[in-house]
Amino acid sequence: MGLLLLVLATSARAITRDLGTVGATYPVIEPDILAELKARVAGNLPTREELLRRIRTYQPGNLRKLPRATENRKFLVDMTYTLDHDVKDHDGRILYPRGYTFNPLDYVSFPGGMVVIDGSDPVQVGWFRKSPYYDNHRARLLVCGGYAHELVERFKRPVYYLTDTVARRLQLAAVPSVIVQKGKKLLVREIHLEEDERR
Repeated sequence: MGLLLLVLATSARAITRDLGTVGATYPVIEPDILAELKARVAGNLPTREELLRRIRTYQPGNLRKLPRATENRKFLVDMTYTLDHDVKDHDGRILYPRGYTFNPLDYVSFPGGMVVIDGSDPVQVGWFRKSPYYDNHRARLLVCGGYAHELVERFKRPVYYLTDTVARRLQLAAVPSVIVQKGKKLLVREIHLEEDERR
């Protein structure tokens, strides 16, 4: 047995040699975990309190801010969409060609609808709290201002941000707005808050 180990050790040493560098080499770009830990100890990384503050005050860069409605207005939005590119499967075969037109409401329903308010406006927050949508947890609440985290804690329900893409797709121009399904379209109601609702 000892002889076998001696032969293996000798042959391994004979085979091992520096073959040089072949091809381009690149520096390691991943952060050094030891340096990261040292920086944390040194206080260069955000503290727990700072991270919590960032969570509480987070707003996406594409948040769409909207003014308060100055009149009641309602309109229908056709959700029909035309693809501007081919949709392919994992093998590269085209599932839906560019130019394919469809209405998502032909395939899914939109129960509960959506309510959009400015979360930084106490009047709109108060209106939502008194509205029938407050107790309807199937209604999605979106905010175009303020902080979602604050309203999540206050209302004990999910709160989402109104992004520019969604606002454009729904043609929203003012808040509060209520969006519900009406057949194969969405009905948008922009609500002007009367004086008695502002108190």
